[in-house]
Amino acid sequence: MDTKSSGLNTPRLIVGLGNPGEAYCDTRHNIGFMVLDEIARRFGAAFREEKRWTGLVAKFGGGHLLKPLTFMNDSGRSVQALGHFYKTPPAQTLVVYDDVDLPLGRLRFRTSGSAAGHNGIRSLISAFGTQDFPRLKVGIAPAGGRPAGERMVGHVLGSFRAEERPALQAVIQRAADAVLATLASGLEAAMNVFNRQPEP
Repeated sequence: MDTKSSGLNTPRLIVGLGNPGEAYCDTRHNIGFMVLDEIARRFGAAFREEKRWTGLVAKFGGGHLLKPLTFMNDSGRSVQALGHFYKTPPAQTLVVYDDVDLPLGRLRFRTSGSAAGHNGIRSLISAFGTQDFPRLKVGIAPAGGRPAGERMVGHVLGSFRAEERPALQAVIQRAADAVLATLASGLEAAMNVFNRQPEP
């Protein structure tokens, strides 16, 4: 879909979810931050800490990139504050985050939906008062599928293993491609391309 004819189909605020601090920077839960770092690199943009929004913010031609510094379960506070200031509705806020139901290497766009156990998305739904905002899920599930019970926390807060690094680097690049496609062609067109299984 042409963004020139459908501005509401084009994100103006792109959010990557994660936890702040060195202890979390390499964890699976922070893949949203990793994707935004790559997007900022491609734009030649630099993140700056903005205390009024409790986040790291970078500008691009059509809007802003945001990495909340609130910790995952309070992400909505940062996103709502910046979005309110720039009058960016939830429908134009694209959220990039980890998904333990998708295998590493897979992407999935959604235009709405429940939190499905993700504390960052739960916080955003609470702050927005709606589930209707686009998101890009980035798979982090191990080969055996979604971890059960206490293994879940250890998995999402664990670092990527050496053998996962090639797939991690590839999916970061593909996720950045997917986000830039929403800016160039709109969300619907990007969904049609990137929700498909990538070529081996």
